Amino acid sequence: MTAALHPADPPYDRLAALPRTVWRGALVTGVGTPAHRLAHARAWLDSLQAGQLPPPDADFGDRVASGPLRAVVGELGLPAFCRATPPLAEQVLRSLLWHLDQLADRQPAQDRDTAIVQLAREFHEGWAAQTVGLDEDLQLLLGLGDFADLPWDRLCGQLRSRPWAAVREAGELLDQLPALARLVERLGRQARDKHVPPSPAPGSAPPSRERQPLRPVVTRLPGAPGEITGVRFTGRPERMLASEAVMLTHPLLRKLWRARHAEARLLGWDTAAVLTDWRPDPDALTVAPAPSNAPDPHTRGPVILCLDTSGSMRGAPERIAKAVAVAALRTVRDTGRACLLLAYGGPGELIEHELGRGEAGLAALLALMDQAFDGGTDIQTPIERAVARVYEARWRAADLLVVSDGEFGCVPATLALLDDARERLGLRVQGVLVGDRETLGLLEVCDAIHWVHDWRRFAEGSAPAERRHAEPPVHSRSLTALYFANALSARAARHRGTPGSRP
Repeated sequence: MTAALHPADPPYDRLAALPRTVWRGALVTGVGTPAHRLAHARAWLDSLQAGQLPPPDADFGDRVASGPLRAVVGELGLPAFCRATPPLAEQVLRSLLWHLDQLADRQPAQDRDTAIVQLAREFHEGWAAQTVGLDEDLQLLLGLGDFADLPWDRLCGQLRSRPWAAVREAGELLDQLPALARLVERLGRQARDKHVPPSPAPGSAPPSRERQPLRPVVTRLPGAPGEITGVRFTGRPERMLASEAVMLTHPLLRKLWRARHAEARLLGWDTAAVLTDWRPDPDALTVAPAPSNAPDPHTRGPVILCLDTSGSMRGAPERIAKAVAVAALRTVRDTGRACLLLAYGGPGELIEHELGRGEAGLAALLALMDQAFDGGTDIQTPIERAVARVYEARWRAADLLVVSDGEFGCVPATLALLDDARERLGLRVQGVLVGDRETLGLLEVCDAIHWVHDWRRFAEGSAPAERRHAEPPVHSRSLTALYFANALSARAARHRGTPGSRP
């Protein structure tokens, strides 16, 4: 083989300019001469990778046979696909040379013209089947990473796999949750965090942390003690009007009062309680004007993504959690930041992968998509692992994102580790709540919570119209705070962004 590449051995010295995957076809195909095939193979690769149809004179020495195949390449739009995915250009060229080589085998059973027509038809049928949905798949794939060096046969196999179908579904779901995608993009502390020391000392003074801006959310509870809003029928004596109470002093009207009381037809005051809930504003960072010296988004720090894969997440929450993983990989692709995935379930069920831009990152994402969401919930292990990684130099500027339905609790020792990382490193913990209410466990872990309140719309099998018009079954995520305010600890109220615990 070394002798074949020697400059003094034409035309085989042209093999050096070709990838090894096309050497065999360029050497043994039964059309034209070796000089034609080797020169024109390079011309085909250059044109396809540039997104163009090769010139007609690049015919491998047999324009009559190669012309119909070249027409099929243009008809199916294969050059556009090859420009986005260079390995596909090599596959198209190998397939074309293979079909040309079949021409000699079909003679003399068929005349040459008939054999050429049949080969062109088979070439068309084969590539038409492979390109069904390929445009959408390639757009999604290129948005997740750089896979230029991945062989086409391996890449094609992954695009036809069941995990990739889940990736495609998660990508479509993410398009319906733009606020969730923006949240992932904002993660990662920037270079402006000058207060973060390179090597924090245990005895150093804790730096002040910026809190997320708050916004008031007013909730009215009709019938609860509070502001008088009118008059209505009631069966509660403590709310009746004075004119109704007077009847109790009359021996005959007392009987009428008792009848009205039994039927809940007493006239009484109508009241409503008004609760003001101060919540972190998820849109404040995007609406507020950025200062002139704001750092480039590419300078943001890495992201540590903790995905709850317990049995309670099965169904619509599982689909949303996988969509967050796709958003994280897109962010890695667009900004060049690092992203660590921690998928956790019950005790001993922790999967750790780094979502990178290459084949390893895609493999990690496909492994998550193929993972069954089952078992219990052990939040201690992923939180402790995330804190340990934050102390490493590479992940020191990372933010932590927890995606869960909140059905968990964290022991005080783990919470203490989390608080220590907050004070020493400025760690920020964001939560994505895929459920109906905040829980004490989620409030204690997260600094701010993004609520996907309409998560039921994304259940498998729901129609797009149902997703658009379905209303969430609850009016507020803060049901615990509204109806069991005293259950909230001072710690949970502080991390939640409220100005202290409620009475």
